[in-house]
Amino acid sequence: MRYSFRRRLLLPQAFIQQLQLTAILYVSVAFGLAASVSESVQQSLAQAALAEILQRGAPILGFDAGCDPALNATCNWMANIPDETNLIHMSIPGTHDSSTWNYTQATQNSLLGYTGSITPAKYFQCQEHSYFQMLNGGIRVFDLRVALNPGNGTIGFYHSQALLAPNTRLEDVLFGFYYWLDAHPTEAVLLSINYEGGTGTQDTVAFQEQLYNILSGDLATQYWVQVNGTAKLEGNSPFCNGSTTVSFLLHLNNSKRIGIHLDPEDWHDNDPNITLVYNTVNGTEQVAYIEDYYEMDGLPTSASAAENIQWKYNATIAHLQDAINPDLHPDQLYITFASSEHDTDGETPRIMALGNGTEVPGVNQKILPWLQENKGKRFGIVMLDFFDSVPGVVEAIINA
Repeated sequence: MRYSFRRRLLLPQAFIQQLQLTAILYVSVAFGLAASVSESVQQSLAQAALAEILQRGAPILGFDAGCDPALNATCNWMANIPDETNLIHMSIPGTHDSSTWNYTQATQNSLLGYTGSITPAKYFQCQEHSYFQMLNGGIRVFDLRVALNPGNGTIGFYHSQALLAPNTRLEDVLFGFYYWLDAHPTEAVLLSINYEGGTGTQDTVAFQEQLYNILSGDLATQYWVQVNGTAKLEGNSPFCNGSTTVSFLLHLNNSKRIGIHLDPEDWHDNDPNITLVYNTVNGTEQVAYIEDYYEMDGLPTSASAAENIQWKYNATIAHLQDAINPDLHPDQLYITFASSEHDTDGETPRIMALGNGTEVPGVNQKILPWLQENKGKRFGIVMLDFFDSVPGVVEAIINA
């Protein structure tokens, strides 16, 4: 992937220095310490501040157990991507509703005081491993659904009316990404950040400004690619020159934008064939071709799990066939969602992705042979539910 500009990347030491400043400020206010603090104390305070942030983010981030590239091909797989490779020519695995991994029925029950009685948790949960586990498992695209946390004015995480972690802030989770990227300097992460409707909160101008400020502050600019409107990034490759986070599908409804704005008004609901023009450069349209057929509404409520899964599989493979076709749109962006449900007849995201646990395989099992047969071709971005429950799916996407 190539970039048209050079920028200074925040190295781990600079990251620690940022935390040191915060920690020194806290101590100075609380205890009236003099400005001169030993370097070892600064380091200790910085580590303590980082630990506090990561602990607060843990309901979404989880904990990083590390990953050995010698044993796991998914740890640093982007290191194998040639520098000249453009983003739109890559095959990149992602997770749909990434933040829901910890949303069990027990979690929902503990948050009833915030949400009241809502649909059972099994209809909201789309993952079962944390962000750090996803990163170590090869996931490089994350689907973040955000709105205001109740009562404290911070931005947090939702799936529709399901509040996921009321004390975790977006900033905490971004720190987790920065922490991981510093340890994996050959990798890049793409984040889809979208205001989530159905949360009982409002998508106001103030909310949009708050979100933009988080992504464009002094620390964030050291990690985020601060460009707007194009996926065709040329020049300096982050894969060899340090870690970076790319705002990829950012839905900011104001003029201050970074990354690609895929307008929700043009992202047609439950559509297997979305064509969305997100930019025009030198008279050439930049287009995203998207399959997001997530609810099998063409089937009756009496349809079986096998019928629902087959319908979703058909839509997924049809879109992937277009993505690998060199004569169709080889220089445009493809995004395929392998995720789905059919809640009117009880087909949860888990059933759709993994089958009914007996004789009916899920979408993930069914797409694996096709991915393996076409390894090495351009798939684009492939968004998964329960991404690693079928071994080999991620590896097939990244050609490992």
